[in-house]
Amino acid sequence: MKKGIFITGTDTGVGKTYVAAGIAEQLRQDGVDVGVMKPAETGCAARAGKLVPRDAKRLIKAAGVTDSLELVNPVRMRKPLALLVAAAMEGLRIDPRDIQNAFQTLASRHEYMIVEGAGGIMVPIAPGYSFLDLAQEMGLPVLIVARPSLGTINHTLLTVKALKDRGLAIAGIVINYADDRRPGLAEKTSPAVIEEISGVKVLGTMRHASRSFSSIVAFLS
Repeated sequence: MKKGIFITGTDTGVGKTYVAAGIAEQLRQDGVDVGVMKPAETGCAARAGKLVPRDAKRLIKAAGVTDSLELVNPVRMRKPLALLVAAAMEGLRIDPRDIQNAFQTLASRHEYMIVEGAGGIMVPIAPGYSFLDLAQEMGLPVLIVARPSLGTINHTLLTVKALKDRGLAIAGIVINYADDRRPGLAEKTSPAVIEEISGVKVLGTMRHASRSFSSIVAFLS
């Protein structure tokens, strides 16, 4: 198994990029040669005739790498829609082999790879091919980023089940507060329930704008 992690979420907007960038930055500070990848990104802004992937650029900055944007983010689209829908509307055909080739190139350059998916693990990339398939082919353990609020138990357990059914290794779960809400009873009790039922360790609960990823990185290492 290659050294690194594939970061997925239980939903869109749970903070995958925030967690991925935080882990990349911490690894870099620890002296690890870390590579990053955002295989596909939608909702990219158009500047000077080119699409600019905000999440991918954030990962590049966090890791301090000089890899080309074409390798880090081989697929990008303007419309802020599900990947398969955006591709159809923009007349694009995504070939998963292009993503795999970019990943293999990056993995050969770096000691540790962080790959961030889009949306959840079942999001389709191409007809009959999802991020679950991509994660399996990359051979990386999966880190799940989940929201803290009511409903997260169901979403997180479904994600865990999908990964286990496919035989993928799960590195752990991170509960991430994407805003500055105060935790209520649901937020306080959900992590323990998720951990007990899934058998997957909750590596930490990230408060809004927290910059401390050392304990999570220590566990992943």
